[in-house]
Amino acid sequence: MGQLTGPTDPSVDAHWHVHEARRGFFTDTSICIGCKACEVACKEWNRNPRDGDLELTGMSYDNTVALGASTWRHVAFIEQDRESIERARESGRALVGLGMPAIRGTAPTSAGAAATEEMPARGDADVTPPDTPEFRWLMSSDVCKHCTHAGCLDVCPTGAMMRTEFGTVVVQNDICNGCGTCVAGCPFGVVERRSDGTVAPTTREGYRKGEQPPVDNRGIAQKCTLCYDRLRDDETPACAKTCPTTSIKFGERDEMVATARERVAQLHAQGMTEARLYGANENDGVGGTGSVFLLLDEPEVYGLPPDPRVCTADLMTMYKRAGAAAAGMIAAAAVSFLSARKRGR
Repeated sequence: MGQLTGPTDPSVDAHWHVHEARRGFFTDTSICIGCKACEVACKEWNRNPRDGDLELTGMSYDNTVALGASTWRHVAFIEQDRESIERARESGRALVGLGMPAIRGTAPTSAGAAATEEMPARGDADVTPPDTPEFRWLMSSDVCKHCTHAGCLDVCPTGAMMRTEFGTVVVQNDICNGCGTCVAGCPFGVVERRSDGTVAPTTREGYRKGEQPPVDNRGIAQKCTLCYDRLRDDETPACAKTCPTTSIKFGERDEMVATARERVAQLHAQGMTEARLYGANENDGVGGTGSVFLLLDEPEVYGLPPDPRVCTADLMTMYKRAGAAAAGMIAAAAVSFLSARKRGR
């Protein structure tokens, strides 16, 4: 086992004889349009089944709801009403909404009509995104973080979780016994055991509503592999390859962090001072993540823990304290034994 906390190279800790630069994602939520193309590409490439029956959840346009055993990429639609926005503004944070551009006024009805004060010419149209105090959307494509110190990997009792030569974490389906220990070990709630996606077991198999297609790897833990099969062929993961706005960038993690910091500096220069990075700090509770995010609000707004910490981070401290306690008990027993022996004489 490698070190449990602090900055490190996870591939070196895993003792890979072939050293590859650590790979990772940089997800820039400031240019995500919520198209969910990454979700579709991920499901198609990895042959992941659909989640449950084809029902609307009532959660706006986001019917995927969350990451899961069959959804390894999830585009979250964070909706905030007037009260939420006012509370955020009272905290002193600047806000950025992803509103759609609007043209002020009406275009002329004929090509020869002159532009008037009420009817501006197209060249003078105001396409600035409008300020909408009543409502705003923030969108973010979430994925497994592939932590430097991965709780799922550290607590797996069968060795089904494997650290690859690229520094990522994958599940070996033929070894996983479905115990679920990794589910509790993930501070982000990413890992899940795969079911058929329904509340009650599905008895009918098929592709229509009320039926469920055959599900592979049922009962075992599943999560994003960062397209390990594609990485071995020097290919880009499916989600990053598909993203139409380059919101999902892929490459060596050090390069991704550098690109992310440049992007934050650019947004700050534009007055978007609420932009921040998530997962780039190597001294956090998971040693930094392989998937780095640029957020436009607090992590809690996106459903991310503000200070994630792997469950094994304090393991060495616990061992030391347990050892000190055991040594103290042995010393006390020895003193008691010797005292009793002296009294017996």
